[in-house]
Amino acid sequence: MTSPTPSTSTPDEPNPQPEPAMGWTSYAEQINGRFAMVGFVLLILLEFFTHQDLFTWLGLH
Repeated sequence: MTSPTPSTSTPDEPNPQPEPAMGWTSYAEQINGRFAMVGFVLLILLEFFTHQDLFTWLGLH
C-alpha cells in the first residue's frame, strides 16, 4: 500500500475528487466501505425491529 501524497492545491482550488476506475483503487475501497456501513446499519435495524437475527431470516436457524 502506498502512502498518500500531500496535496499541492491552493486554498482557492477545490480538492480533486477520486475518479471511478477498475481494480483496487482508493475510490473503490471508499465506495465498498460506505456500502458495508449502510448494510451493517440496516442489519442492526432489521434485528431491532423484528427481534430476529439474520440466520432466522435466512432460514438457517
